[in-house]
Amino acid sequence: MTEFTDSTAESFSPDVTTVRNDKFHRYELLVDGEVAVISQFMDKPGHIDFLHTETRPQFKGRGLAKVLAHFALDDVLASGKRIIPHCPFIAAYLRKHEGYDLDVDWPPEPPVGEPDNE
Repeated sequence: MTEFTDSTAESFSPDVTTVRNDKFHRYELLVDGEVAVISQFMDKPGHIDFLHTETRPQFKGRGLAKVLAHFALDDVLASGKRIIPHCPFIAAYLRKHEGYDLDVDWPPEPPVGEPDNE
């Protein structure tokens, strides 16, 4: 007999959706159809420049910004483009997660601001 245990993956329900919204130049994470987290970007030739990530106050503390960062960065890699992390949250995420190193062009000046967006 197998017992079920709580895990991070099980804490997310099917009402969470991630999308790339080119009209507003941002990646979005929606909870029950409501925008919970956004990550603004500029689409440049060969690069996606991440500018700002923001979690709406009522959704903070759930790890949703990390879910969106993972989706957005994987989407950039799938498109064959490179990542420019001007956003402090995206920069912090990249430093903590392996697998993106070869596809990042770090800006000459470190991103300014607080990376904690959870």
